[in-house]
Amino acid sequence: MTTPTRHLILAINPGATSTKIGLYEGDAWRLRQVIPHDAADLSHFDGIIAQYPYRLELVRRTLNEAGVSPEDLTAVVARGGLLRPSPGGTYRINEEMLKDLEACTYGIHVSNLAPIIAYNIANPLGIPCFIVDPVTVDEFWPLSRLSGMPGLDRRSQTHALNSKAVARRVSNELGRPYHDLNLITVHLGTGISVAAHCHGRMVDATSGNQEGAFSPDRPGGLPAWGLLRLAWSEKYTREQLTTLMTREGGMSAYLGTKDVRVVEQRIAAGDAEAKLVLDSMCYQVAKEVGSMAAALAGSVDRIIITGGIAYSEYVVARIRERVEFLAPITVAPGEEELESLVEGALRVLNGQEQAREYPAQEVQSHVVV
Repeated sequence: MTTPTRHLILAINPGATSTKIGLYEGDAWRLRQVIPHDAADLSHFDGIIAQYPYRLELVRRTLNEAGVSPEDLTAVVARGGLLRPSPGGTYRINEEMLKDLEACTYGIHVSNLAPIIAYNIANPLGIPCFIVDPVTVDEFWPLSRLSGMPGLDRRSQTHALNSKAVARRVSNELGRPYHDLNLITVHLGTGISVAAHCHGRMVDATSGNQEGAFSPDRPGGLPAWGLLRLAWSEKYTREQLTTLMTREGGMSAYLGTKDVRVVEQRIAAGDAEAKLVLDSMCYQVAKEVGSMAAALAGSVDRIIITGGIAYSEYVVARIRERVEFLAPITVAPGEEELESLVEGALRVLNGQEQAREYPAQEVQSHVVV
């Protein structure tokens, strides 16, 4: 009988001011660490991509201090950056992917660094390196794309890594394959997204960056004419409007905080405005869930509420009371990105899934509910 390979996998997830890494061996974490980056150090770099040698060296140094030789690794997995819209799955990091990330062809984001760092560690060692379900996962139905304005299609850009990972985990708990179920995932974080999963494909989704419910720091879908009048008013520069749309909108614009816990304290102290804003955010999330249920023609096996704000009993209760008539609800709080990355790598290494090659051939989803 063949003994299963005991993999040692390095997972890499860069953020704006830190890089999270994890070493997974066998069936447990051998190391998990957040490597902080001083703002003064980062200020010396001309753009995000220029940071990769600096961050790469810190990752290598952290492994060395933990007594881990890179030669012991069997694979490296990284958070996917902004890439060509492609179906979900685990992708091998290749030269064409690196070219798009380094040129920021599909957008500038700190996650673009992750595959570059992973490749620089794995390639000299001759071991595989992957990304898993990047934010640009696109499995939309043709029906989902039209916005009502030619040339302004709806885009699939959402919390794909966590949404798909939690959908798979809940499917396993139900004893059924992910591709047999219709699910709605509700990711509650600084950004909020709601997605419809039909037989293993994320066929429709909203993200607070462009549409859907407002979130702690993003305004979500806005009245179109009102937004146009605001842009035409010259009250704000383009940069200021971008900031309002991505970092200073939503709950924080109303209440001056992005922390739901602080808002709940204000509600408990009798702050009526705080209650109105938080309840309205929950109300909008519930409406998006209803919209995704309609997209799935009412055939919903489970609604999954996840993300950091899913720890809030207040928020979950406000959403639950409006949507629990649609399907049973599972609450899976937190956003375990390193775990999700490792799970994706293991599916390939253990032969449960075939790694995709980037860029993936365009796949047309058909409406099946």
